[in-house]
Amino acid sequence: MNKYLKQVNSLPFYLIVGGVLLFILIMCVWFLVKSYRAGIAIGMDKKVMRRAIMSSATFSILPGVSILLGVIALSGSLGVPLSWLRLSVVGALQYELNVAEIAATSMGLSGLKVSEMSIAAFTTIALVMTAGILSGITCCIFGLKKYLTRFQKKEKKAEGSRPGFGAYATIAMFIGLCSAYIGSYVGTWTAFKNHLPLMVAGVSALTMAVFEYLIVKKKMEWLENFSVAVSMIVGMAAAVLISL
Repeated sequence: MNKYLKQVNSLPFYLIVGGVLLFILIMCVWFLVKSYRAGIAIGMDKKVMRRAIMSSATFSILPGVSILLGVIALSGSLGVPLSWLRLSVVGALQYELNVAEIAATSMGLSGLKVSEMSIAAFTTIALVMTAGILSGITCCIFGLKKYLTRFQKKEKKAEGSRPGFGAYATIAMFIGLCSAYIGSYVGTWTAFKNHLPLMVAGVSALTMAVFEYLIVKKKMEWLENFSVAVSMIVGMAAAVLISL
């Protein structure tokens, strides 16, 4: 196990990931400077632009906590470099954890347990995670321009029109994904008398429900940036307390 962790946390991995993230950082700064100069060119107030930059930076901090939690959760099994890379470039917290778990169980492992991991399993999981996320990039390369053109035309329609198929498909997919996980938690409870996953899921769902109530009913839209991070933290704290 120690040999495996040393391999997936080796210096070459860190150097490769550091190079990729440095390129991303340079690109972000370049776009920031270019956008700021474009705003000045069209006559925007510098104070307004600076306020927008500070506001965006402030509201990016706490949502980033959920990403950090994802890195911590994955790094115990997949090492810091890969987890850091996957959740810093094109990865998504919900996607990475789910796909890594699915890939591990598909290979016959009980989950992302470091005691069961090997370099072969690490390679397979990394390949599945990368191949899956490439579909979004490919669709953007070949279909984003056409999609945006159609989307902008639909925006001109009067307000109050019904959502399109994409909205319903996304909701249905999310409900199906949640149902699959809740079903597995119920199975774990009934088969192995382990109620911890189901209880943690319930606490996290209740926390998210409170956020949804405040966002939708109380019009506190700014809380939307914090809902995922806080729900994860509350769920983790609940897992610790229930285990005790």
